[in-house]
Amino acid sequence: MSSEIFRRASLGLGGNIGDPVKSMAEALRALNARPDCRVTAVSRLYRTPPWGKTDQDWFFNACALVETSLAPEALLDTCLGIERDMKRERKERWGPRTIDIDVLTYEGVAQSGGRLELPHPRMTGRGFVLMPLSDIARDLIVAGRTIGDWLQDADVAGIEPASAGSEWCPLT
Repeated sequence: MSSEIFRRASLGLGGNIGDPVKSMAEALRALNARPDCRVTAVSRLYRTPPWGKTDQDWFFNACALVETSLAPEALLDTCLGIERDMKRERKERWGPRTIDIDVLTYEGVAQSGGRLELPHPRMTGRGFVLMPLSDIARDLIVAGRTIGDWLQDADVAGIEPASAGSEWCPLT
């Protein structure tokens, strides 16, 4: 029996180039296939207007919960590796992308500075993160408030469900 400790992390996924829904599902299946990660919940899929840089196609966004024995930075590296394998190119901030995977929270860890800030420093102000995350972790506490509470104050204009549930992402 393994003595590894698994902790819960939340991930935000998105994309607007090619087939982002297929890319996000493929990324979650790749994570789930690893012995050190288990995808335990997947949100509905959302169609969202571009944010930050608005002269581009709409995005698809979703969130997932994973249990992992990876340390936070190792989980980030794993997600970045999946992005690279899927030909993600980082050309401009908030620009178009085939796939984006953000580590939003990691159980028991709060850290700032360095290359990974936890919880994600801008997640509580982004409706495109909070709506899908509230599907699967409404009571998760971030910065002293639940995701559901943060969502009540978020700008969700134009964000619409694009699936009834997690059926867009079969994990097997």
